[in-house]
Amino acid sequence: MSNRNIGQEILEGIKEIKRFKKGDLKLIARTLNEPSPARAIRKRLKVSQSAFASLMGVSPRTIQDWEQGRRTPQGPAKSLLRIAEQHPEIFIEIR
Repeated sequence: MSNRNIGQEILEGIKEIKRFKKGDLKLIARTLNEPSPARAIRKRLKVSQSAFASLMGVSPRTIQDWEQGRRTPQGPAKSLLRIAEQHPEIFIEIR
């Protein structure tokens, strides 16, 4: 583990906030695109609904609900779908 000075990091963060409020600092903002539909991502990975559910950490029923439009992925699931879409090799490795 590295020796971090948490107190110093907090102070630097507070200084950044003050500089931002004064207009001396611009923050970088990024907009995340919506991931492709779960079915498209799953098909690209060439896995069954059951296997995809296991990779995503959800139930097969949840995958079915996403694919049939009864529910939409939220929060961490949406982030995992982005990763699966943009870096499928990660999901292929853990299969």
